[in-house]
Amino acid sequence: MTDVDPTGSPRTAPDGAGGPVRVALVDDQQLVRAGFRMVIDSQPDLEVVLEAGNGREALQRLAVVEVDVVLMDVRMPELDGLAATAQLTSPGGGPAGRVRPPKVIVLTTFDLDEYVLAAIKAGASGFLLKDAPPEEMLAAIRTVHAGDAVIAPSATRRLLERLVTSLPDLQERPQHPGLAELTEREREVLVLMARGRSNGEIARDLFVAEATVKTHVGRVLAKLGARDRVQAVVVAYESGLVTPGS
Repeated sequence: MTDVDPTGSPRTAPDGAGGPVRVALVDDQQLVRAGFRMVIDSQPDLEVVLEAGNGREALQRLAVVEVDVVLMDVRMPELDGLAATAQLTSPGGGPAGRVRPPKVIVLTTFDLDEYVLAAIKAGASGFLLKDAPPEEMLAAIRTVHAGDAVIAPSATRRLLERLVTSLPDLQERPQHPGLAELTEREREVLVLMARGRSNGEIARDLFVAEATVKTHVGRVLAKLGARDRVQAVVVAYESGLVTPGS
């Protein structure tokens, strides 16, 4: 995971574009949107440019408003966050004329854990708990905009381990063909990624340089055909490479 200053220091966009990161808030609770807007707009490098109360409204407005990162609630009227995310991130499904669709961060609560894995499969770049500290939300927006995925070490392991209980038994799970291509070291890195370790923590665990870990992570993503770190973690859980409590 890209290291981000926990105080929320500004990051430079990967494409070098100037101006603040444009954020959309999609949540059916106006009070929640107001709170998020206040936190986000307090940062000089971030700006809320769009609000919507459901997925359908969000898709309509995103067709005409340029946005970099979307904070998407899961359960909403009209069109829920899962369906909206899938439409927004599917090839050709984003706003017309855009080189690439905006990145999506799904918002969830513990009682909505079962939706997180589906949201990531739908194309979300990560997820946040709604009660996460403000600095964690700000860091997540910057991390996703910089091209990485959001995997909070404290939340990912708990959420995925609860979700994995709904998966078939190990004998019935399909094995991802890319796993056979991983070297022993790359498998070690993938397991640590799935346990919520950052690149720096993996480097310390394996007694290697962080740059070496980044190289391994890149090779893991390439061999698994994973869009980002989040998808690689999902593969690790679905295949049984990592199991709850392991």
